[in-house]
Amino acid sequence: MQHACVPVVLAGRDVIGIAQTGSGKTAAFALPCLQRLSCDPYGVYALVLTPTRELALQIGEQFLALAAGFALRVCVSIGGEDFSRQAASLSRRPHVVVATPGRLREQMEAHQDARAAFGRVAMLVLDEADRLLEPSFEPELAVVLASLPPRRQTLLFSATLTPAVCALQRLTGGATFRFAAQEGLSLPQGLRQQMLLTPAKVKEVYLAHVLGEQQLRASRVRSVLLFASTVRSCQLLADMMRMLGCKPVVLHSAMPQRARAAALHRFRAGAASLLVATDVAARGLDVPAVDLVINADVPATPADYIHRCGRTARAGRAGVALTLVTQYDVQRVSNIEQHTGTQMEPLPLEEAEVLKGLTSVMAARRQAALHLAEPGGFDEKLTELRRNRQAGALRRAAGIAAAAEAAA
Repeated sequence: MQHACVPVVLAGRDVIGIAQTGSGKTAAFALPCLQRLSCDPYGVYALVLTPTRELALQIGEQFLALAAGFALRVCVSIGGEDFSRQAASLSRRPHVVVATPGRLREQMEAHQDARAAFGRVAMLVLDEADRLLEPSFEPELAVVLASLPPRRQTLLFSATLTPAVCALQRLTGGATFRFAAQEGLSLPQGLRQQMLLTPAKVKEVYLAHVLGEQQLRASRVRSVLLFASTVRSCQLLADMMRMLGCKPVVLHSAMPQRARAAALHRFRAGAASLLVATDVAARGLDVPAVDLVINADVPATPADYIHRCGRTARAGRAGVALTLVTQYDVQRVSNIEQHTGTQMEPLPLEEAEVLKGLTSVMAARRQAALHLAEPGGFDEKLTELRRNRQAGALRRAAGIAAAAEAAA
């Protein structure tokens, strides 16, 4: 990736880079950016957009690490952190801004100076471009891109090549350089895929058995990343495993940003061996020591499956991805296997041995569910958070409509 893309980026061409996770995409755009800044260090030179807060923080850290000895100013603008402090940082014109589209849009709409800060941007990077080009990010990207100069270098990097990414290349008339380490969807080379067939009613019993200390020791697994499809199921599984004697950390979008960062730090440092997360942890995060990825729910799309599995077997290492499959998941598994061109191998378990834990696991699950449903508990807070987000979206939409009417 770096060998193919760095010279082309330095030559000033637009680039679409497609390669499996862990292949060094960040350095492929960070190194040319730093080379250019060493010759003409003005700010804001580069804007990097990412879909998740954790990935934005990681990219900011990587820029600083690669710029050792260079007085690089980096601003990371993400939700969940102090709005005024981020605005002040933007006003000081950092060399590189790494942001999530939602928070950057808020900054641009709240402060005219924030819009002006990007008037001389020379490099725009969309990391995890396939996700950013989905319709859910369209309103935010429209505001952000309207504040950038039309003459700039645009770099798109992703682990998956989607129709939206291909359409951008067609719009440029073929002038964009495209490097694809693989075509289509690709899994890490050192990955072993397994599936565990389980009745839906006792899926948590099988999951708890797999995560048992004896089972992990026999498989020589030191760290596990457990994915759940929703915020509530993520919190439920984390609480259930805690009641069964595990000490997991949890990561999902309903948590305060400080708690999210602390959970990820504990997992990366090895202080916690189990991270229970939603898909906010599925893209781009570099946690080298993950031995096992478990999909508690079969992902909705092959792309989601690939990104989850990409958290293990990174940079030439080996890893295992285990997916729990119920009687309702057969079609999804078939779609994944068809798109990846590989098959998941069944994980053999003795049913009688697994069901020994039935009583304790189901009791822990009931207790965890009751805990979430307590007055003033997680369920109420989650409902309130969703209500506030919907209200904020409506306010933004009303503001855009009023601005458009005033302009007309």
